Amino acid sequence: MKEKKRDIDETSITGFFDRNTKIDGELEFKGSFRIDGYFKGKINSDSILIVGENGKVEADVKVGNIIISGETRGHIHAKEKVEIQSSGRVFGNIISPKLSIEEGAYLEANCQTTDKAPKSIKESKPLEKEDVKLEDKI
Repeated sequence: MKEKKRDIDETSITGFFDRNTKIDGELEFKGSFRIDGYFKGKINSDSILIVGENGKVEADVKVGNIIISGETRGHIHAKEKVEIQSSGRVFGNIISPKLSIEEGAYLEANCQTTDKAPKSIKESKPLEKEDVKLEDKI
C-alpha cells in the first residue's frame, strides 16, 4: 500500500514536552512545538515555538515565530515575530522583524528589530557559563 505524504499544519501542535520533562540537546521540528517542561541546548526550526507558562528554556533559538508565556534565557532569532505574553520572562538577546510584549511581561534583553534574516545558530555567540541556570529553579 502506498503511503500518503502528510502535510504539516503550522497552526496545530506537532510536538510537546510536558511540565515534568527535562531535556538537554538539540531540537529541530516542523509544525508547531510546545515546551511546558525544561529544555537546554539549541532549537532550530522555521515554524512556531510555544514556551508555555510552566516552560523553561535555556537555549540558542532560531525559529520562524516564538510565543513565550514561560521563561526563556539565551539568544532568540525569529524570522517573523517574537511574542512575549504577560506571564513571559525573557533574558538574553532578541533579533526579529517584529516584537510584541504584553503588559506585565518581564524583559531583560538586547533587542534588535530588523527585516534581515537572522544568522544561523552556529554563527551566534554561545551562552556564557556565568548565565543563571534555570535547572536550579525546577
